[in-house]
Amino acid sequence: MNERDLKSIKVVYVDDEMSNLTAFKSNFRRFYTVETFINPTEALEWLDENEAHVVISDQRMPVMQGTEFLGILYEKKPDIVRMLLTGYADIKAVIDAINVGHVFRYITKPWHEHDMRTAIESAYEMYRLKKENAELLRKLQRINEQLEFMYRQSILS
Repeated sequence: MNERDLKSIKVVYVDDEMSNLTAFKSNFRRFYTVETFINPTEALEWLDENEAHVVISDQRMPVMQGTEFLGILYEKKPDIVRMLLTGYADIKAVIDAINVGHVFRYITKPWHEHDMRTAIESAYEMYRLKKENAELLRKLQRINEQLEFMYRQSILS
């Protein structure tokens, strides 16, 4: 992807530690459009009104766990690709991430810029392909309806 295409990727990062938010934004704002939130509730409110392609959430936060946040997001906006980030090896979090949050990827802290960029761009590609497939399915359904109409017309004639 070229720089202009990368900048069109909208990433939301949620973490209860301001230093992590600052580091993430300073590392990735030159590549992507980045929004950061210290509170998952505020992130959900923002996402109700704004578009995002990729959402990354820390797991352990005081307001709600990352898996809970991602599960709520999945119910509201299933097309957004979700990733869970944590510094703790917690098998329950991994299971919940898959079953509740429907995460695309589970990333451990500390993250490395190259690995995170690869994950974000892969997540965006997943988002883009899901949208493209949905549009192709709509077109196919319209064609099918037209063919059915033409078939019925030929029978009646």
